[in-house]
Amino acid sequence: MPNAQRQNSALYKLTRPANQLTAEQHQLKTAIINFCEQNRNADHATFLIKGAAGTGKSVILNSVFSTLQELARKTPTSPLYQTNNKLLVNHPEMLKLYQNNVQPTNALLKKDFQRPTTFINQASKQETRADIVLVDEAHLLLTHSDPYNHFRQDNQLDEIRKHSRITILIFDEQQVLKVKSYWQQQQLLAKLQTGPYQLAQLHHQFRIQANPSVESWLQAFHKQQIESLPQDPHFEFKIFADAAQLYAAIRQRNQDSGLARLLATYDFPATLNDPHDHYVSTPHFKLRWDRYQPTAKTYWAEREDSIDEVGSVYTIQGFDLNYAGVILGPSIGYDPQQDCLLIKPEYYEDQAAFAGANRFDNPTQIKTQIILNSLYVLMSRARNGLYLYALDPALQKRLLALQTATFPGQ
Repeated sequence: MPNAQRQNSALYKLTRPANQLTAEQHQLKTAIINFCEQNRNADHATFLIKGAAGTGKSVILNSVFSTLQELARKTPTSPLYQTNNKLLVNHPEMLKLYQNNVQPTNALLKKDFQRPTTFINQASKQETRADIVLVDEAHLLLTHSDPYNHFRQDNQLDEIRKHSRITILIFDEQQVLKVKSYWQQQQLLAKLQTGPYQLAQLHHQFRIQANPSVESWLQAFHKQQIESLPQDPHFEFKIFADAAQLYAAIRQRNQDSGLARLLATYDFPATLNDPHDHYVSTPHFKLRWDRYQPTAKTYWAEREDSIDEVGSVYTIQGFDLNYAGVILGPSIGYDPQQDCLLIKPEYYEDQAAFAGANRFDNPTQIKTQIILNSLYVLMSRARNGLYLYALDPALQKRLLALQTATFPGQ
């Protein structure tokens, strides 16, 4: 594999060797292994890792799990020898990525990696208990029964903790994409602190190759605030007045450096498991949504044909892009009086994401947060450049005005 292609590979990024971990990552990895050794016989212990998108959470989890399995299968002197451990992720593309790391030279097996529902149903049926369970993207766990997805208990986190002695969780509340995965933070922490508990927070940004002003702008946008566009010579931030022009720029970037893809908010009709194509359409532009290919061995962003598709938040979550072009659909509007984003849940096509919102006292606020989280996930994929197009005329005008003020020559 050519060097540039290898460095674009999600598997290459995930499986960073131990000698390439940062001091912060090394320290955290050591703390997790020590926690597991100290709580080997605990009734239940929980280690929670929090961090924003791009802070290397999955890299840490993969490195920890690889070491745990080395200790469990190849190190008789370790207190963790012969432990039964699993890594769970409720994201089919990420599960594929982890399973592709299984090699004859490491201590990993494909059966070590599962979807949460598969693990829960097997453990419940067989009345078994794992020793250590690691959960990536724990913000995707179900907080309520979901028979459609074969989960009939009340809460996936409760069930995972019931069937493991130690649980290690990766959690980012900014990436909760459905109400059925929504947690009130005080409720979550109260649940986790019923036994031995440790919290770690990751801060260093690995994905976005830019100064902190870019991440600050994204965080502000996630809070509906519209700030002056960040300026960084190493990160290209550009607003487009036409989606077709944005797509042409993404295609050129993909040709030049690879791993450039078009994404969109879930504001355009799509149906999972439908054999017919569905399209993202704007004035002068139309391109199909990503095709659901659960048996494909290559992840969506790395498939050659995905340059001819628009990726959704469910396809791209957990993955990097060199350049991301994001179409902001009609659910993302603009309030000129407050000079802020105006979120319109009624235009969000994935209405199933809001199922159960009426159980809460503030359903509109929760729906708004789900859309903002989705937007943040899309925009935080980019390493070297972010291109935006807003379908809402008022928002488009405001963003273009900011671009003119910040970059008069564009």
